[in-house]
Amino acid sequence: MARNNQRGGTSARRAPKDLGRRVKKKPCALCRDKVEWVDYKDVPMLRKYMSDRGKIRSRRVTGNCAQHQRALAMAIKTARELVLLPYTQRTVTERPGGRGGRERGERTLGDSMAAEARAARNAPAPEPEGLVEAEAEVEESLAIVDEAVADAEAGAAVEVVVEPEAAGADA
Repeated sequence: MARNNQRGGTSARRAPKDLGRRVKKKPCALCRDKVEWVDYKDVPMLRKYMSDRGKIRSRRVTGNCAQHQRALAMAIKTARELVLLPYTQRTVTERPGGRGGRERGERTLGDSMAAEARAARNAPAPEPEGLVEAEAEVEESLAIVDEAVADAEAGAAVEVVVEPEAAGADA
């Protein structure tokens, strides 16, 4: 059975909307300009049909016909895939109080455990053995190469000799 939603005992009805007044529909801008094909490379035109946050505006807002609205949506989606248009605009908002609505300085047991886990993740890794010696050898080799390059630029004849390492020295 239908329920009576009238509360408070009054049976006052709302006045009916003015049904005689119709909103004039916007003409499709693309039909008016006789656009046959919506180009996904025409970024300024596509941006007119997107909101400031990157959403595609509806037909009701833009006044496009159904065919052109479908073509616009496909062109915008194609341009997004080809990185001509962003999927969303980055917005920064200032929120009072930060996360969780707690006052600054208040800590809970979970916060201290999370802080310990973050500290463990951010701790420097122990250096492998022999890394310092390898870095020194690389720097020495770079110094020799830099010296040879400077000699070559000065016009001196440069002879590069690569000496083979002794067998079994590193093994």
